[in-house]
Amino acid sequence: MKRSGPLFTLLAGLLLALFMLSLNVTSGARSTSTGSESSGDVVQASPTPTASPPSGKPSPSPSPSPSKTAVPNADYAGRTDDDSSAIAVTLRDGKAVAYFCDGKDQESWLKGDVKADGSMRLTGQNGNVLTGDLKGKQIRGTVDMGQRKYGFTADKAVKPSGLYRATATVRGAEVDGGWIVLPSGQQVGILNRAGKPSPAPRIDPETGAVTVDGQKLTAKPVTP
Repeated sequence: MKRSGPLFTLLAGLLLALFMLSLNVTSGARSTSTGSESSGDVVQASPTPTASPPSGKPSPSPSPSPSKTAVPNADYAGRTDDDSSAIAVTLRDGKAVAYFCDGKDQESWLKGDVKADGSMRLTGQNGNVLTGDLKGKQIRGTVDMGQRKYGFTADKAVKPSGLYRATATVRGAEVDGGWIVLPSGQQVGILNRAGKPSPAPRIDPETGAVTVDGQKLTAKPVTP
C-alpha cells in the first residue's frame, strides 16, 4: 500500500497535464479561427470608385484669333478718273487725312479711320465722304462732293510728292492753302483768302516755301 501512493499521484499528474494540454489546443484553434475571421473583415475594403468620363465630347481648345496689323504709314496721291481734280491721302497709325481739290474753287478736307484690311471712310464738311480701299501700293475709291461723285486712283507717293498745307494771317486776312504734289511733279492747290478760294501759287516741294501777297509762308506736310 505504501508503494501505490506515489503511482496514483503520478497518474493523477499525468491526467491533469493531458487535460490542460487539450484545453490549450482547443483554445488555440478557436483563437486562430476568430483571428482569421477578424483579419478577413479588415482586408476586405471597399473598391475605390473609378471616375466616370465626362459626358459629351470634349470641348475643343479655342483656335487663336488671327492678329490684325495696322496698315503701314504712307502717302498717296493721284487724280480723279475724269482727270478734273486731284486727291491726296496720308495714313498714320490707322488714321487718315485726305484732300480733294480741282485747283480752282472746289476742295474738301476729309478725315477718318483706316481698318486693318485697308478700307476707309473719311468725312468732311458739307457731308462730303471719301470711301476707299488700299490694295498693295494704291488706293482706289470715290469722293462724294454732294452734287457729284468722283472716282479716283492714288498711288503711293515718295517725298516730295504728297499733301501740304499752310495757314497764316496775311495783311489782316486769314489765309489757308492746300497743295497736292503729284508724283509727276505737277501741283494742284487752292488758296483761301478770308474764305474766298482761288488757285494756289506754286510751292517749293523741297522746302514748302511759298509767297502769298508778298509774305513768305511755309507749307508743311499734312498728317492726321
